[in-house]
Amino acid sequence: MPHQTDDHTGARVKRARKTRGLTQRELADIAPVSYSTITKIEQGLMAASPAVLGALARALSVPVTELTGQPYLEDLRRDQLDGLIQPIRDALDLYDLGADPLVTPRPVEQLANAADSLCALVRATDLRGAAAALPGLIEEATTAAWAAPSSEAWRVLASTYRTAYDVSSKLGYLDLCTVALDRMEWAAQRGSAPAVSAIRQYMRALVYMRGAEYRTGGRLLDAGLAALEQADRGRERDVVTGQLHLGAAVLTARAQDAAAADAHIAEAQQIADATGAAERVHWLAFGPTNVAIHRVAALSERDDYDRAVLAADGITFPEDWPRSRTAHHHAEVARAQLWTGRIDDAFRSLQAARRAGPQQTKYHPMVRETYAGLDAAKRQLPHEFVSFGAWLGM
Repeated sequence: MPHQTDDHTGARVKRARKTRGLTQRELADIAPVSYSTITKIEQGLMAASPAVLGALARALSVPVTELTGQPYLEDLRRDQLDGLIQPIRDALDLYDLGADPLVTPRPVEQLANAADSLCALVRATDLRGAAAALPGLIEEATTAAWAAPSSEAWRVLASTYRTAYDVSSKLGYLDLCTVALDRMEWAAQRGSAPAVSAIRQYMRALVYMRGAEYRTGGRLLDAGLAALEQADRGRERDVVTGQLHLGAAVLTARAQDAAAADAHIAEAQQIADATGAAERVHWLAFGPTNVAIHRVAALSERDDYDRAVLAADGITFPEDWPRSRTAHHHAEVARAQLWTGRIDDAFRSLQAARRAGPQQTKYHPMVRETYAGLDAAKRQLPHEFVSFGAWLGM
C-alpha cells in the first residue's frame, strides 16, 4: 500500500534538500548518509531511523521536527489538545513576577502531592489530564514559592516545570521543552536541589540527542553527574546517577560508540542491582527493568536489530510499571522488528504500544516512521493496519 500523501518524512526531506539547492548525492556527502538510503527515504520506501533523521537535519540546517512534521497540529486539533499548550506557555512566562495577589495557594504539602499526581498522570500517558491541570498548578506553586520561600516550595515549582517538559516533549513542542527546562533549573537552584538539577541536564541531553548533537549531549550528562556530587550520598543520588548512565548509553549508541554504550549499561546495571526497583524516585522509572529496556534501545540505536529483538524477548514488566515506559519500549521493539523483516510482529508491537499508552503513542515520531516502513513493505497486513493508520492520521 503506497503512500497516499506527500506529507511524510521523506517528502519533507526532499523539500528541505531542494530548498538548500542540494542533490541527493551532495546531501549524502554532507550528512553523511548513504545515497541509496536518502533515495529510499525520499520515495517513502524506507523508514528513517532517529540517527539518520538527526544527521539529515544537521546537514540541512533545520530542526528534526521540521522533518518529522512535529507537532502534528491537525491531529492535536482533532483531539482538542492543541488548545492546552498556550496556557502552559503563559504559566511558564510568569515565573519572575512574584506572588500573584489574586491566587491563594494551598499549603506546600498539598501542592507537592498535586505535583506528584501530575507526574503520575504523565507516566500513565494521560497527557490531556496532565496538560489541563498543569497551568493552574504552576501559577499556584509560583505564588507559593514567592510568598513564602522555602526549599520545598521551590522544589515543588521545579516539579511542575518538569511536567511541562514531559507534556510538551511528548506532544512534539520541542521549543517549549527548552523553556520548561530553563525554568526547572531556575527553581532547582533556589530549592538547593542538586538531584533535580542533574535530572534537568539529563533531559537537556535528550533534546540535544534528538538533534544529533551527541557531543553536546554528552557534555550535559557529564554536567549532570558533576551536579550530583553536591547531593547527599544515598539511594536518591544512586538512582539519578543510574538514570544518567542509561541516557548516556542511548546517546553514545546513537553516535555509534558501542564500547561506550556497553560501559554505561554495565554501570547502570551495577547501580540497579543495588537500588532495586526505584520507579517512583523522581519518577525516573529506574531499576533493573529500565536497564533491560535501555539495553534494547541501545542495541537498536547501533542498528544491531537482531540482538535488540532477542534482548526484548526476555523482558517482563511489573504490574505497576509506568505505562509511558511500556509504550515507548513496544515502539522501540517494533522498529527493530521492522528492520529485521518481522513485519507482523512489528505491527503487533505497535498495537501493544497503543494499548499501553494511546495518547503518547499517537504523537510519537518513531511510531509514525515505523508505520510508514510497514506501509512501504507492501506486505499483506490485516484490516486493523489501515485502521491504525487512520488513527495516527496517516
